[in-house]
Amino acid sequence: MAKGGFPRGMGGGANMNHMIKQAQKMQEQMMKMQEELENKTYESASGGGAVKVVFDGKRELKEVTISPEVVDADDVEMLQDLIIAAVNEGLRQIEEDSTSQLGSITGGLNIPGLF
Repeated sequence: MAKGGFPRGMGGGANMNHMIKQAQKMQEQMMKMQEELENKTYESASGGGAVKVVFDGKRELKEVTISPEVVDADDVEMLQDLIIAAVNEGLRQIEEDSTSQLGSITGGLNIPGLF
């Protein structure tokens, strides 16, 4: 083994410094991206627009709009299903956007626990 305890090619100072700088740059980009995502809004709808929901980038439901014509006391289950569909679609949009943005920074690497 070479002096310093690492086999040749492992642990080189210049290479390690480059890796650390790259990791710091990636971390800064991810923090900026996360802030941008948190400031976005996502709107989805179901039932042809009868139920609309708006989320912020923090995955918080901010608004629910229900068209009066879809409110039927005899068919509450349909309204519940429309709300669930709209909410799930909104959350899916947020997840898709987050994954897409993260992939642009990590180069497609799947890093568990980032989002």
